[in-house]
Amino acid sequence: MQSAKLRGVIAARTRLRRRGIPGAQRPKIGLALAGGGPLGAVYELGTLAALDEALEGIDFTALDVYVGVSAGGFIAAGLANGVTPAEMCRMFVESDRHEEPFDPAVLLRPAFREYAQRIASVPPLLLGAFWAYLSDPLGRGVYGALQRLGRAIPTGVFDNRGIDRFLRRAFAVPGRTNDFRELEHELYLIATDLDSGAAVELGAPGTEHIPISTAVQASAALPGLFPPVEIEGHHYVDGALKKTLHASVALKRSVRLLLGINPLVPFDSRLPRAYADTPKRLVEGGLPTVLAQTFRAMIHSRMQVGMQRYETDYPDADIVLFQPNRDDAEMFFTNIFSYASRRRLAEHAYQKTRKELFERRHELAPVLARHGIGFRLDILGDSHRHLVKRHARPRAPLKTKAAVDRLARSLDDLERWLALRERTPRTPAPREAGG
Repeated sequence: MQSAKLRGVIAARTRLRRRGIPGAQRPKIGLALAGGGPLGAVYELGTLAALDEALEGIDFTALDVYVGVSAGGFIAAGLANGVTPAEMCRMFVESDRHEEPFDPAVLLRPAFREYAQRIASVPPLLLGAFWAYLSDPLGRGVYGALQRLGRAIPTGVFDNRGIDRFLRRAFAVPGRTNDFRELEHELYLIATDLDSGAAVELGAPGTEHIPISTAVQASAALPGLFPPVEIEGHHYVDGALKKTLHASVALKRSVRLLLGINPLVPFDSRLPRAYADTPKRLVEGGLPTVLAQTFRAMIHSRMQVGMQRYETDYPDADIVLFQPNRDDAEMFFTNIFSYASRRRLAEHAYQKTRKELFERRHELAPVLARHGIGFRLDILGDSHRHLVKRHARPRAPLKTKAAVDRLARSLDDLERWLALRERTPRTPAPREAGG
């Protein structure tokens, strides 16, 4: 564990930075991670691992500001504690290779305590309904009197206290901390106050004494799935109820380069698909598929509106967003609780991000260069790199096919370069919609 003297030095340094006392004059860099459950967390880890390898001049464990929402808060808290993307991949994706494995199955443990509390409330609720009916049988009616029994329905199906317990153990390792005030970098975990509907920045002044592990649990308490998390008399639920990315939390703290990852986008089944057995119409997938598409469409639409506003409110900031494509069947239909699926999705996100960085390098290079960040083209050009351990060696492609692929990439690269040459030199790179 850190000594008291060391913790005091770190806390003092953090307080000075938050008060705006000048230090290094380089532009601030921030990271905003949206939610998406275990599925989104694995996708974000694959994306972060690719960015960490391919970009030079940036350390993802030493950014100025971290903002995490729901599952993104899980990852943000780890990065702010110095846990690298590669190590978190071993922890969450390849659990058998890490001494602190996380099993997503802990999120499926029934909320027995919540069940017991609600069951205990049934007798007095029944008695109250009975007396309410007797006091005004014509006015209330039977159904009106029984409405109060809705209070006996559990507020969540599964127990998410396992998140708090796991992170408390993980952050007890020497060099890490479960205290916002002892972090070397700013961390904000967004939750929603159930009683007011307001978004709360856990980790900001007034809330920084709350344990990081508890804040992550509160930020990820998706209503209906998990019970609200009570902290000092307030009940908190998932931070995505108000916004998806909460990028403004970092931007209003003078961040000049914000990297964002949003793992959930609506799936367009009309586009070419990776899976031959993907339903042509999503309604064929039943209620889970319909609900997943509805949820993704709602939050993505909200994010687009938010990002357009950020461009107006923070014109001096560069925002670079990474997210799946609309035809990403791998992301939409993956069963995250399958160990093989977790490995496959992490690798998919890793390779997708590598491909995107290579294709957009001419567009992104001037944006990132303004903040001292460059590309490692030797990494991006290495087709043999993989994130997760491969159990079988892939068959080498035919020489002819490889040559054709290289020619196609070169022509595509030339076309992009010529298009960029037509633009004015200082025109900012187009930003993807999101927020």
